Order: sequence, then C-alpha cells, then structure tokens
Amino acid sequence: MRYESTPGSARVGLLTAALRLPGCSSLKGKRSRLRRLLRDLYDLRLSASEVGMQDRTDSAVIACAVVSSDWAQAERRLGRVQDLLYAHPDLDVVDSWTERLV
Repeated sequence: MRYESTPGSARVGLLTAALRLPGCSSLKGKRSRLRRLLRDLYDLRLSASEVGMQDRTDSAVIACAVVSSDWAQAERRLGRVQDLLYAHPDLDVVDSWTERLV
C-alpha cells in the first residue's frame, strides 16, 4: 500500500527489539525488569509494549511506536530508543529493526 505524502499528515515509526534478560529465572523477575525498561521508554514520550515471548523467562520482544510530523524527527526519536536499549544494564539486545508505517 502506498501512502500519500501530504503536508500535515502524521508519520508513524516502529522499532521492534528482541531482548535477552541474563540471569532472569522467573516471570515475576522478568516483569520487574521490563517494568523499569518501559518506564524509561515512556520518558521518551512514545508508546512501548512487550509484544512477544511473554512466556519465556529470559527473553522478550518489545515494540516502540512514535508519531511525528516528519520522518527525520521520528527516526531521531527511535534512535534515542535504540541508544537507551543498548545502554540498559539489565538486558542484551539480540536484534532490533525499525519500520516506517505511515
């Protein structure tokens, strides 16, 4: 599907990341770690959620979405998300990718 690029239209960017949570052996511990991570992500004024591997104790997949008026701004914000993920002491980033949705 091709989207028209009209002035004033919204741009939506999505970052998805596969994470490893070393040393985490229970779902309760995993939720605690992810709660701290999601709180840090919310400080960047975006939407974030765990979207995969909910039943695994040592892994997670999260998605972060940003809405902006231009692609450059959306990509800068998603870059800050990536920086935060790679600097976070409680997890390892296995893979991450970004998409332009609208």
